Amino acid sequence: MTSETALRDLNLPPKSERTNETSSKDILAKPYVEPSDENVGEKQRKNTVSLVEPPVNGSEVGHSGTDVVVAEVEYIESDKLNDLDDIDECLKVLLDGLGSKDWVLLCDTLNNVRRFSIYHKEALQDILDNVITLVVKALKNPRSAVCKTAIMTCADIFKAFGDTIVDSLDPLLVQLLLKSSQDKRFVCEAAEKALIDLTVWVSPVLLLPKLQPYLKNRNPRIRAKASMCVSRSVPRLGPEGIKDYGIDKLTQIASSQLSDKLPESREAARSLLLELQTSYEKSPVLAPEQETPSDEPLVYSWEQFCESNLPKLSAQAVLRVTSSITQEAPVSGL
Repeated sequence: MTSETALRDLNLPPKSERTNETSSKDILAKPYVEPSDENVGEKQRKNTVSLVEPPVNGSEVGHSGTDVVVAEVEYIESDKLNDLDDIDECLKVLLDGLGSKDWVLLCDTLNNVRRFSIYHKEALQDILDNVITLVVKALKNPRSAVCKTAIMTCADIFKAFGDTIVDSLDPLLVQLLLKSSQDKRFVCEAAEKALIDLTVWVSPVLLLPKLQPYLKNRNPRIRAKASMCVSRSVPRLGPEGIKDYGIDKLTQIASSQLSDKLPESREAARSLLLELQTSYEKSPVLAPEQETPSDEPLVYSWEQFCESNLPKLSAQAVLRVTSSITQEAPVSGL
């Protein structure tokens, strides 16, 4: 199944999730309350959610008076995770735990994958492909606790393995773009953070080709998240890297996002164009040879470069943006 098909099929949450999200018989032991702005920092450091495990033969908690089992799931930040007590034993049961239908065990095992990534990444090398496949499955899990823990696992995998996971990146990237584009805020925020980690730990030369197809996705929110990732990734190339990658190609990518539906896409495009303009002015493109010889080689200005590489209307839009940004820059620093 291609990435585009996966996006189309997964664009809407599973029916079970939609039902559980709106039902008065939600499996949460008590409703999840979004933290206020002043408490976001504390909640992101360590969140605890108490959930009621549904009965085996149904997806809802019954009201017959039967005792229910309450499980507690902690969202622990990476720097708060302790090392494993028994590395060999944990490794033996890791894949089985990731494939478990017991969601509490699954969350615990995902946290163990995070611990391996942080403290013993070499132990995962031989089974990393299998681990990633099962993490992708956990990302699709309709239970929010599993989904968020899997997203946090992705972030730690990116940090630990960097460029070595590029060949396995596509299914993870699809899911993270989807999760960062949904309405469930605490899952969305975790996915956005994982995407930021992705742009930090995976080389832009390898990452940008993976992101480009999503800039044309039919879902505007997917396009916006991909555009933001591109905007964060390109500066890591540096001026020479931008020139080698193709500043003309990157300018065309940015200009295509200027007219996109969502403001996040347009803002990411403006940020990228400013970066490209700054880079271009450090290493401008030589103009074609002139009929009259000159001691000094002639170069294209930024305006001439845009006009020669973009359709007329696109070039005008780009120049309006970069000109206004350049003029406003001194004011924004006040």
